Amino acid sequence: MDFKDTCYILMGGTSGMGLSAALALKKRGASLVVVGRDEESCAFATNKFGNDAVVIQGDATNGATIDRAIDAAKDRFGTITGLFHVAGGSGRKFGDGPLHELSLEGWNKTLELNLASVMLSNKAVINYFLEKKTHGTILNMGSVLGQSPSPKHFATHAYAAAKSAIIGFSKSIASYYAEKNIRVNVLAPSLFETPMAKRAATDESIVTFAKTKQPLDGGRLGNSEDINEAVLLFLSPNSKFITGQVLAVDGGWSISDGQYR
Repeated sequence: MDFKDTCYILMGGTSGMGLSAALALKKRGASLVVVGRDEESCAFATNKFGNDAVVIQGDATNGATIDRAIDAAKDRFGTITGLFHVAGGSGRKFGDGPLHELSLEGWNKTLELNLASVMLSNKAVINYFLEKKTHGTILNMGSVLGQSPSPKHFATHAYAAAKSAIIGFSKSIASYYAEKNIRVNVLAPSLFETPMAKRAATDESIVTFAKTKQPLDGGRLGNSEDINEAVLLFLSPNSKFITGQVLAVDGGWSISDGQYR
């Protein structure tokens, strides 16, 4: 796939799966505007990308952040080909959990992190495509938990609601803007070794469970690089006949029982 003369905005692209995807796009010739929330990851990304990317520190739940990213893409690269929205996070520390324990703060904060942020970035990029009268592509990060729950180890009901809502939201806007040749799709990964999944990835019982819940490739947690080919497929300008789709990159999670000790 050739990404020459393309430019992508990656919200949440300075660590984990977002960073991996950004590096894969860079390797194939894409120009990038990469947005991260914390100073340390942004500094790391700046060193990684050099002159092939603009790195911006900002909060994806603040609409001004995506506006800054769009302005940077226009000023530096002159165009925007697409958006990959990865930014999100766990709401456990705010009170997300099983419904009988779920706090209103946990509900609101989790939806803000994982759903409102998607709405803000998608709206801003859609407006850019409409203003320029150009086609484009959007890829949103969902989760296998939006469609395939795992009640013993992953009972965060606000997070599941947000990730499920991303699917409905993405399909709806994909349908509405298809006549404009604006494509919108969703990736739904399972348990990956990322900064957000540190709790699960260091829990022996969850890692053991994942070996049977994600049986592909010997049974393991996903690596960030495992999503790269799917990202490239959906973001490629050549994938002009694919929209409104949800792809689970889950090692078999959604079709496996998973065994407890």
